[in-house]
Amino acid sequence: MADIQTIGVIGAGQMGRGIAQVAAQAGLDVVLLDANLEMAQKSTERLGRALDRLVAKEKITIEERTEALARITPRSDYKDLAPCDFVVEAAPEREDIKLEIFTKLSEVTKKEAILASNTSSISITKIGACTDRPEKVIGMHFMNPVPVMKLVEIVRGLPTDDATFEATVALAKRFNKTTVAARDIPGFIVNRVLIPLINEACFALYEGLGTVEDIDVGVKLGLNHPMGPLELSDLIGLDTCLAIANVLHTELGDDKYRPCPLLKQHVAAGWLGRKAGRGFYTYDAQGKKA
Repeated sequence: MADIQTIGVIGAGQMGRGIAQVAAQAGLDVVLLDANLEMAQKSTERLGRALDRLVAKEKITIEERTEALARITPRSDYKDLAPCDFVVEAAPEREDIKLEIFTKLSEVTKKEAILASNTSSISITKIGACTDRPEKVIGMHFMNPVPVMKLVEIVRGLPTDDATFEATVALAKRFNKTTVAARDIPGFIVNRVLIPLINEACFALYEGLGTVEDIDVGVKLGLNHPMGPLELSDLIGLDTCLAIANVLHTELGDDKYRPCPLLKQHVAAGWLGRKAGRGFYTYDAQGKKA
């Protein structure tokens, strides 16, 4: 397809906001869509504050900040995605939500538009099957936080054509990201390795092998990781970690992916991590450990 100039981002949460930021900084016009228009507007305001911090650190100029923010339009109506050349879905990690979104996208986007999902575990082939263009559906899995993390996993469904794959890789490179190609098997590459690590850390805590701090420090210093697995799960969101673990367990059918009961308890209690103010750690209003 022609050069991508306008991108739609569905979901104004942490991931969607980050994708919108890197797209705007790369010079694309962005429609940031959320079912709640106020949420989309507030997310755009938060994005502006993130750009302000980059100005303060002299990473970008005031002019670049102003231009990037001006490229982002918060919206809540799917019809506003009509001009988009490329759409990335960054909704919660629930199959029913994603299938509903992609069914709607078939109705409102132009036929040549590429439809991408930021899913971290759900089948791209299955998502594509509910659209009118499965050959133009692809996985574009960004890492969290999007503006900082360099990696994007590119996941082809069975019908995804070469032109869609090549255009998605080229777009990721415009965002100054490094790409890896992953097969459309639950968890892809990163979460196939990461979620069992996080889940095992939960089991270690559940079984009393150590405290939260001991487990995180042990992994950070013993394995040379920048962040411990329990702290990382708080950043990702414990509900997201559990959702991915459930997909791995259900789809692959191996008990080594069985979610830890403690992880389930935390999610049931609403202790979802930084975004909730409490997970394995507690956090203040700025998201710092209390």
